[in-house]
Amino acid sequence: MKKCLFAVLLAITSVAASANADVEARYKKSCYACHGFGANGAPKTGDVAAWTPRLEKGMETLVKHAREGLNAMPPMGLCFDCSDADFQALIEYMATAK
Repeated sequence: MKKCLFAVLLAITSVAASANADVEARYKKSCYACHGFGANGAPKTGDVAAWTPRLEKGMETLVKHAREGLNAMPPMGLCFDCSDADFQALIEYMATAK
């Protein structure tokens, strides 16, 4: 029983690590250029004070802004193949990264 439980936990951890690596790779490819440095008023990745008022607007609004563009951010940002789920994962990553 313990071996089975360990195997399940290991598999879950592996899947979660892989998903996080995918989000991080997409972030580096598509978001880092602006959000890594706060270019053109973009909230910096991991800047809780900058992300909090944005998150209070709700994820649906943030995804809409990412998809349609807002202020200096063009529509789709630099992620032309991102789905709404991808944008949500990227927003969550940027808002909580350390």
